[in-house]
Amino acid sequence: MQSRGSFLLTGALLFGYLAVSANYESGPGRIGKDSLPPVETKPGYANYKPAFAGQTRIAGAKTTTSYKVDKIANRLGNPFAIVAMPDGRLMVTLKSGTMEIHDKNGALVKKISGLPAVVYAGQGGLLDVAFDPNFTSNKIIYWSYSEKYESGSVTAIAKGKLNEAEGKVDNAIVIFRATPVTKGNLQFGSRLTFDKNGDLFVSLGEKFAPEVRVQAQDLNSYLGKIIRITTAGKPAPGNPFANQPNAKPEIVSYGHRNPEGLDINPATGDLWESEFGPHGGDEINLIRPGKNYGWPVITYGLEYSNDKVGEGIQQRTGMEQPVYYWDPVVSPSGICFYTGTAIPEWKNNLFVACLSGQHVDRLIIKNNKVIGEERLLADKNQRFRDVAYLNNALYAITDDGDIYRIESEAKR
Repeated sequence: MQSRGSFLLTGALLFGYLAVSANYESGPGRIGKDSLPPVETKPGYANYKPAFAGQTRIAGAKTTTSYKVDKIANRLGNPFAIVAMPDGRLMVTLKSGTMEIHDKNGALVKKISGLPAVVYAGQGGLLDVAFDPNFTSNKIIYWSYSEKYESGSVTAIAKGKLNEAEGKVDNAIVIFRATPVTKGNLQFGSRLTFDKNGDLFVSLGEKFAPEVRVQAQDLNSYLGKIIRITTAGKPAPGNPFANQPNAKPEIVSYGHRNPEGLDINPATGDLWESEFGPHGGDEINLIRPGKNYGWPVITYGLEYSNDKVGEGIQQRTGMEQPVYYWDPVVSPSGICFYTGTAIPEWKNNLFVACLSGQHVDRLIIKNNKVIGEERLLADKNQRFRDVAYLNNALYAITDDGDIYRIESEAKR
């Protein structure tokens, strides 16, 4: 853990620090005279100039409330999601095509099998799961997965009735497919979250290949989009492109690369997203209906060859800037907001499961800007795939299938 004390900042980092610290008080979760240096100390890949102060390498923060970390499960398989169930348990999806119900202490309760076949290759497999707003009475669940379809694969959304007693899902049907079909097995997305009206947000990757990633800018393609659908898989009422010719009516936003995190800020009701950049340029975005988030036209990253992406530009009129970005990458996967009170300074903070970064990132947000950053669980040396909030605790799952619970020390 980093210690408080004096430090030196130069250039753009000094400018960003002063611009932020001048506007916020000091104290737990605040940025001010007691703030720490930025948590990222490695040189970036691209080192592009940020569009505004605090867009990257914000001042560090340190949790002052005592908390404990317990490993409560290990070696579950190859997971993608850990999601809080409405009854206070946890659902884990395994990319090979099954789900597992665990209690809050990590013990396995039931394996769920018999789902439609997945393309378990590359980054494909069983992905996210979400629970119907009326799950307590109807037991309906929704899940995303890579599906073999026609001559290739798509990201598909299915629904069915959870039959926990028999360890299966009944009456499974596909309600949406993110066409066009492609042959690649990379960058499917995908996360699911319900809005306050009971409609389902879905994040969709652009499938990586240069010849198809350009469709992230095409409103007649689902690749590289965030969509909103009803529980029947139809376009949700009020979507921004519903009446636009040659535009898919399910689309909410476009110009995304590989969005693997979605959650709604409980303080504002806004949708937030995490997105993998290429070689640099991982992003956190505030999603607004109808907006273009720029990929692959603008980015703070490079090609994996270290060449520029396209024209090598980071800003263009009509394209949204990320609220925050990382260079070098941390590979941000699942995200969640902390809504509890046990660790007061964490309330409404955004937590990000980081794969290559090998930590859980804590982002302090005020007025839709990141004002502080902290790295948790970095000592575990694990790739974190997803993070969930449940009953005043955070649950983080790794690519190795280990589950960690992070909660206030006062709960002992």
